[in-house]
Amino acid sequence: MSLAELKELERLWAMPVYARLPVELVRGEGVWLFDDEGKRYLDFFSAFSVHNCGHCHPRIVKAIREQAGRLLGVSAVYYTEPALRLCERLARSSLGGKVFLGNSGAEANELAIKLTRRHAHARGVDEPEIVVLEGAFHGRTLGALAATPKLAREDLFGPLPRGFKPVPPDDADALRAAVGGRTAAVMIEPIQGEAGIVPIRDEVLVAAREACDEQGAVLVFDEVQTGMGRTGSLWAYEQTPVRPDLMCVSKALGGGVPIGACITNPELGDVLGPGEHGSTFSGQSLGAAAALAALDIIDDPELLRSVRVLGSRLCDGLRAMDGIVEVRGRGLMVAAVLAEGIDAEEVSARARAEGLLINVPAPSTVRMLPPLIVDESHVDQALEMLGRAVSP
Repeated sequence: MSLAELKELERLWAMPVYARLPVELVRGEGVWLFDDEGKRYLDFFSAFSVHNCGHCHPRIVKAIREQAGRLLGVSAVYYTEPALRLCERLARSSLGGKVFLGNSGAEANELAIKLTRRHAHARGVDEPEIVVLEGAFHGRTLGALAATPKLAREDLFGPLPRGFKPVPPDDADALRAAVGGRTAAVMIEPIQGEAGIVPIRDEVLVAAREACDEQGAVLVFDEVQTGMGRTGSLWAYEQTPVRPDLMCVSKALGGGVPIGACITNPELGDVLGPGEHGSTFSGQSLGAAAALAALDIIDDPELLRSVRVLGSRLCDGLRAMDGIVEVRGRGLMVAAVLAEGIDAEEVSARARAEGLLINVPAPSTVRMLPPLIVDESHVDQALEMLGRAVSP
């Protein structure tokens, strides 16, 4: 089917919620994507950090094929080995509590909102509040949307759930002042992805940890984009001075298959009881098997060290490039701010013509989230192509 025919199908039958780029991708292999005409693209976007293992990694494909031939999934009211092994693997690799498996990052964040409100009610808070940071992105379901200040549009989607209190992302004093007796949680992305790769400063994270401890509130880290090795450690919080009480993960967790998880510390593992949360596809075997394979690939010291080394190589190359005035990020989660007068969408289009896929989170910013399996040659190729795109 031609691209023109697909555009017509979209016009007739697909809700117009995506501004799709004019390319049909038909195949993926490692760090490469291929379009319907056979053109090869170096993927430095990874579908918002979904494909940290690259495209069609043989170990993930093998796990999916074997599980699909055995059991795709059943209701979570039954025991299945892949789901419960994944719960153990996630808890042991992070906060040591208990895990709920869902389908997406937004669902994981919705559960975090429910769990922390339930926890607050149990300690006598009638109208709990959740402190969030301006610039955050926690999802597009109604509760997660209300926790995302930029998108929480009452005129479009109201009335939105109440009880979310936004503060500036770089003001530790404002965060401390916002946390009080009604605070159920402080919810933070350790690096804000959709804001254009904005790391939250250590002093802000420390302020959040201390304020939560003082009030008995829960510190929630949204690691949907930063987790699964993206920053050079399995979880981004490992490179910060604080440890959250609850963590939400998804995107790269399933190696390309939809799955999400909400992970608690030991104290919060039993806040919710039977019937207080659930999901039709919770812990479905296919996604759990894929996630276990993805963890086997990513939770590897050599790979994680490579992410840090190659991230530094990418950032150094960007800083040396004419037309780039600022570089932000950690590991292979990198953004470049363009000089005044250079349009990021135009740069992205020229990069795509060169054979490089990147993302534009803001009019003057390009974002790079390559698969973690890239090597030096891929980073150098990307820098060459982006350099020509920035300064044609």
